[in-house]
Amino acid sequence: MAQDATRDQDWGEITRLLHHWRAGDEGARELLIRRVYDTLHQLANRQFARERAGHTLQPTALVHEVFMNLDGSNVDWRDRNHFYATVARAMRRLLVDHARRRQRAMRGGDRVRVELTGSKLAAPEPHVDLLALDEALERLAEHSPRAAEIMELTYFGGLNRDAVAEVLGIGARTVDRDLSLARAWLRRKLEANV
Repeated sequence: MAQDATRDQDWGEITRLLHHWRAGDEGARELLIRRVYDTLHQLANRQFARERAGHTLQPTALVHEVFMNLDGSNVDWRDRNHFYATVARAMRRLLVDHARRRQRAMRGGDRVRVELTGSKLAAPEPHVDLLALDEALERLAEHSPRAAEIMELTYFGGLNRDAVAEVLGIGARTVDRDLSLARAWLRRKLEANV
C-alpha cells in the first residue's frame, strides 16, 4: 500500500513538472531531468545490453539525445506515462537512425543487433537486426497499429501492461491480447528474414 502511495506521489510530481515545463518553466525542466534521468538511463542500458559489443552510441548519449529532441518539441504532456511513451518512440527513432547511418557508412556491412528476449519475444537466434525489427514493426503497424504501438511501448519504453493500457486508453486484457499478437507476428516476420 505504501508503495502505491509513493508511485502515485511520483506520478503526480512528474506530471506536475511536465506541465510546468510545457508552460516554459526551465526550472521544472531541470527538476524533471533529475527526477527521471536514472529511469531513462536504465531503459537505455537495457537497450544497449541487447546490442552488439562496441556500439558507437552509448546509453548516456542516447538519454541526452532524447532530451535534446524533447526540448525542441511542442508536446502537450498529459502525464508521466505519456512522457515515457514519447521517450520510447524517441529512443526507437534515434537507435534506428543511428543503425541506418552506420549501415550506410559501412555499405551494408555489420548491422546493429538487438536481443529480443527482454520483450519475451521468442526468436530462433538470441539477436535480431534492429533495422529488420523496425521494418517489421512498420509492417505490423499497417495491419494492426495498436499492436505495433503496444510492442514499441513495451520493448523500447519498458512500460508495463498497466502503463501501456493507460497511455492508450484501453484495458489491460486488450494489451495482453495485442502484445501476444504482435510477438507472434514479429517472430514470423523476423524468422522469415533469417
